[in-house]
Amino acid sequence: MILADAASTDQPALTIEEVSKRSGAPKRFLEHILIDLRNIGLIRSRRGRSGGYMFIKQPGDVSIGELLRHLDGPIAPLPCLSRSAYQRCEDCVDEEACRIRKMFGQVYWSYLLLIESLTLADLTGGVDMIDRLSAPMPDVQQI
Repeated sequence: MILADAASTDQPALTIEEVSKRSGAPKRFLEHILIDLRNIGLIRSRRGRSGGYMFIKQPGDVSIGELLRHLDGPIAPLPCLSRSAYQRCEDCVDEEACRIRKMFGQVYWSYLLLIESLTLADLTGGVDMIDRLSAPMPDVQQI
């Protein structure tokens, strides 16, 4: 988030120390995350006096779902629902008839629709996502 925020300023490159200070995250923890983000092509590092880490993609082009998968791995609540790491559940006799799989599948589908529609730009735009998501729906007049 800190790097995405910095991308739109006059100082797009931030040192790991600056990222640590702004985020409150330990430097050692950030080192691993920044390397992962660099390896997947979201950020780059620049050496030198004005060096640091910077975004090379536009925050609006990075979905939250993509980011979560790269950093945390599969996000499905059950292994039998994973698109990237499918495994049959150990105690499952019949996936097609499994009520737990169906229920979690519906919840997971809704979750996927949400996180795939959100981008880093949504989180850096100054709009509180909780307020946006919990706002009352406008009245829809029936035709």
